[in-house]
Amino acid sequence: MSALPRLGFLGLGWIGRHRMRAILDAGAGEVVAIADPSPDAAREASALAPGATIVDGLDGMLAMGLDGVVIATPSALHAAQSIQALRADVAVFCQKPLGRNASEARAVVDAARAVDRRLGLDLSYRHTAAMQRLRDLIRAGGIGRVFAADLTFHNAYGPDKPWFYDVGLAGGGCVMDLGVHLIDLALWALDFSKVAAVESQLRAGGERLLGPRSEVEDFCIATIVLENGVVLRLACSWKLHAGYDADIRAEFWGTEGGATMRNIDGSFYDFSSEHNRGTHRETLSLPPDDWGGRAAIEWARRIHSGFDPEAEHFVTVARVIDGIYEAGGAAHASEAGNQRALSR
Repeated sequence: MSALPRLGFLGLGWIGRHRMRAILDAGAGEVVAIADPSPDAAREASALAPGATIVDGLDGMLAMGLDGVVIATPSALHAAQSIQALRADVAVFCQKPLGRNASEARAVVDAARAVDRRLGLDLSYRHTAAMQRLRDLIRAGGIGRVFAADLTFHNAYGPDKPWFYDVGLAGGGCVMDLGVHLIDLALWALDFSKVAAVESQLRAGGERLLGPRSEVEDFCIATIVLENGVVLRLACSWKLHAGYDADIRAEFWGTEGGATMRNIDGSFYDFSSEHNRGTHRETLSLPPDDWGGRAAIEWARRIHSGFDPEAEHFVTVARVIDGIYEAGGAAHASEAGNQRALSR
């Protein structure tokens, strides 16, 4: 049996520690290096991986001859840190977003391709049993020809770290934080059909955001039209008065039925999925489902398999996010509408 991959973890907040625990519990990797500017976070991570060396940062980590690094730092650092690790011939698993825009994401994917190393992105909702069942149903033609989808992620809370509210550091607000999952789920379920156009409205504190982005949005409504005619409607928000913790849904409508994934009782973690036909509903999946670390585990287990061409989809998702921001900010200036065509 081959030795477990030697991994470093850069950024050890809640999400970084959770992914570390998932990989360790699955026996998918050995944690040999950890780094975080917070001594408390590093200490908590050390309790999970007592044999790991605490290093000052990425440079010290890469000097240890790792197979891969898991990056869970502020968004502004993702692209540069990922590229540095890849150029050191180290595979990368990064928290979303891969970059603050499509240009940064493109640079990371190109770096991974150049060195033939595995690049993973923590688009974790793909890995829920509920979404997996939906995709299987859609691909098997179980709801006929899909013509529309509604996707929602409303969060009654906002991020607890100040950098999330800085455009330069975060790249954007709820679209970058939550909408990225919705875009990925929609395109992934539909085999990444090409995007033709995007329309959007962005708001902060209920007010429309127009012109140069100086603050992050806390509410977004977007319409994405695919080249095959499918229409996607996306809604995401922070600090919405939702009456519960979160409203998370992905609903696909076809000529012969519908397919729905939704969170249960406002949970961030528990999901069900259904196959709908007329007034009849068939349950496809129910909790419990320990899905949070599956993307990281899959990456670690395939770390030596080289560059995965599916990483190109990370750029596609980033390009749609760019389109949402461009469309939302350009509408008022032209009065001609906020539609923007997207081309590869």
